[in-house]
Amino acid sequence: MTEPFNKALPAPEPVMRVVHLYKRFGERWALEDINLEVFRGETLVVMGVSGCGKSTLLRHMIGSLTPDSGHVEVLGKNLNELDEDELDKVRLRLGILYQSGALFNSMTVGDNVALPLREHTHLDEQTIQIIVRIKLEQVGLGEAIDLMPAELSGGMRKRAGLARAISLDPEILLYDEPSSGLDPVTSAEIIHLMLDLSTKLGVTSMVVTHDMSSAFRIADRMAMLEEGRMIKIGPRSEFAAIRDGPPTAEPVAAAVRQFLRGESVGPLTARHFAGGYADDILKAINR
Repeated sequence: MTEPFNKALPAPEPVMRVVHLYKRFGERWALEDINLEVFRGETLVVMGVSGCGKSTLLRHMIGSLTPDSGHVEVLGKNLNELDEDELDKVRLRLGILYQSGALFNSMTVGDNVALPLREHTHLDEQTIQIIVRIKLEQVGLGEAIDLMPAELSGGMRKRAGLARAISLDPEILLYDEPSSGLDPVTSAEIIHLMLDLSTKLGVTSMVVTHDMSSAFRIADRMAMLEEGRMIKIGPRSEFAAIRDGPPTAEPVAAAVRQFLRGESVGPLTARHFAGGYADDILKAINR
């Protein structure tokens, strides 16, 4: 497991900041007053039940969605203030691993990894091929360079997607459900790879997931969304204490505990039937 992020060093530097972010789709608030910082060198895990706003938040942090109000800062740049060319320059400093790997099926694995290098650098083809082989070796796919995506297993597709995500040596890596759809052994391999890359590359990572087994292995800090609101942010140890502690009537802790333990009875499920618990949680975090 990674060490807690608080290492008694000077105040950490935020490389991503979400400030009073609101987003509505129709009549429903997808995100409501989200405030979040991601610090250089840490791994922050953002979690919550399906539909709580995790992927919507991630899309705002890469600039593919525009807030209704509030803003996102990435590496000191307010994304609201950037034109498309300036936004693309910021995105080049990010690496993104999508749920499916998002490989182009008409390209070989090697060409998928080479694509960002060909589009965004002036490197000659020989140098690009060297970099592609290095990145594939880093994710354990050195022998798959000439395979097509259809020839890969789910875990291999995730690895290939990760090799492409790190092809431009990003400062920040964003993961969208990295272990989704994988068997437990392959999932463990992907998590081990993420930890290994974090150590070797020194990148900042933000991981969106509802897989608690992997979350507690990789997180320095954790954040939980519920109904589009951020109900808790803190070090991994705080979440572990809630998970392993006794039942509580405090609304936020009760919701976090139910989610972390994967229990079928509690405030997160009760709100589907009664509707009162969500209000209790929001009142608690607004005190």
